[in-house]
Amino acid sequence: MIEIFMAGVARANPEAAVIDALDGVRRPDLILALGKAAVAMARPALSRFPGTPCLVVTNPENAATLDGAEVILGGHPVPDDGSLAAGQALLSRARALSAGQHCLVLVSGGGSALAVAPAGAMTLADKADVSRLLLGAGLDITAMNLVRQNLSLLKGGGLARALAPATAEALILSDVVGDDLAAIASGPMVPPLGTAAEAIDLLRRQDLWDRMPAAARDALGTAEPIATPEVTCRLVGSNRLSAEAMHAAAPDARLDPDPLVGDVSDAAARIVAVAQAGPGTTLWGGETTVILRGDGRGGRNQELALRVADALRGFDRPWAFLSGGTDGRDGPTDAAGALVDNGTLARAAARGCDVTAALARNDSYAVLAASGDLLMTGGTGTNVADLQILRVGG
Repeated sequence: MIEIFMAGVARANPEAAVIDALDGVRRPDLILALGKAAVAMARPALSRFPGTPCLVVTNPENAATLDGAEVILGGHPVPDDGSLAAGQALLSRARALSAGQHCLVLVSGGGSALAVAPAGAMTLADKADVSRLLLGAGLDITAMNLVRQNLSLLKGGGLARALAPATAEALILSDVVGDDLAAIASGPMVPPLGTAAEAIDLLRRQDLWDRMPAAARDALGTAEPIATPEVTCRLVGSNRLSAEAMHAAAPDARLDPDPLVGDVSDAAARIVAVAQAGPGTTLWGGETTVILRGDGRGGRNQELALRVADALRGFDRPWAFLSGGTDGRDGPTDAAGALVDNGTLARAAARGCDVTAALARNDSYAVLAASGDLLMTGGTGTNVADLQILRVGG
């Protein structure tokens, strides 16, 4: 099963994807690369266009020295001082271009936190508080990005606006189910998902408005719509393509056309229903969400896997289930996810773990570490959301 999962990860190899996409790209006067895959995406671009000034923004785990490029490291999933410096550097480089010049922008997942440029009087602390609040509320990535775009000078087309009057084109590695370009890294090169008024309405409906920092409420309340220049954007990798690559590696499996999205408890129920339907292997792509109710450690893939194991307690067929993040990192942990089976709960119990209590406090990592079921791949240098595999024996 791990081999099948890694076939999906390999399809999202950012370096290969960019190499294939560079034919026909106009020689740029500047290369800007943003996201967890920024180094791998920038490397072939610099090889094709040597001597071009290049700024790369990524996370520490995926950092590397690139000849001819400046590399800035930002925080993820919560922005830090490096993220603030990265956002300022991106905007400064972009605004330095003039009419007649051209920029190649390389975008991948994680960019929302790795580079920030807070709107209004917001501080980095305000921005971090907003990120924590949205992550902990279980909002899907599109809803989170609607809010983040309207609190940023960079996201929601902000980078495209900073590049004008120069021209630009973007190559994008999607970490968003459905590949909405406005949601990938919060859409720095495309118009925003919605207005500030719509972001406020969302926050009110989710009972989050009064918990937002005062400066964030002020920034949303005073925001004015700004036109975003049209930019050519091309998708070079996605969750769908990686799920199809898993299917190519396991042609006898069934690839579910409906991605796994929404709350982990609902996704787990869907997986359990497939398991109970009979033998076979089923593949998914997607990205679930978790509502944080405790102070435990884990991530959406680990919690999904543990919920499946708990729900299949006593199931009379041999089974195994893998859920992993293609970036090799599930939440703030060193695991990509988990690979659970019939013996997971017994192994955890033998180490003194209470699965019900662990799930109540979002502490899936501790249980899966005890049972020996963590999926450890290391950082992959890419990010196209999550992949899942269920195998049920006869």
